[in-house]
Amino acid sequence: MSYVDTASLTIGELREFAGFSSCEQRYIKRSLDVGLGRQDAVKLWSRDADEAASIRRQYVAYQEVKGLRTSRPDINGFEGLSEYFGGLVELTAFDLSEGRIACFSAYRFLYERLLGAEARPWLPPAFCGAAALPQIDPERRKVLLRSISEAAAMAPGWSAREPVFFPEWVEKEAA
Repeated sequence: MSYVDTASLTIGELREFAGFSSCEQRYIKRSLDVGLGRQDAVKLWSRDADEAASIRRQYVAYQEVKGLRTSRPDINGFEGLSEYFGGLVELTAFDLSEGRIACFSAYRFLYERLLGAEARPWLPPAFCGAAALPQIDPERRKVLLRSISEAAAMAPGWSAREPVFFPEWVEKEAA
């Protein structure tokens, strides 16, 4: 792939991220810090005791991430499916229940970075499964399930290209 192609893809990812709400952007950056072990997310992201407790719960839930990155079942088989898919739905349900991811595209953006490009075929069914769980408020469930397009739900194939833009905390300059 040429530099121009990579630059174009990066700009596309930047634009997609810019289209998310500030709440979704903040949660995605925080989640990447937790899931990829980039920084101490409690220290960096918590604004109060409730948010600190939420981040600690996220650290516990995200212990699944490393295993999900390395244990994907064959897309054409069923061996290992229940362990992988069950773990993915459970992790997805955690994130959706936090109330900071409002649509499939923000979820997909986060999970492509947490789990890699090879997870793409599993994201639509995991999102739909988690969003439909009774633990998700019925009104929120409706919004989440309506956010996934038919094209995303019925995709005949998925790109193997890894994401290149991983948003991070940006320190505000003093005025």
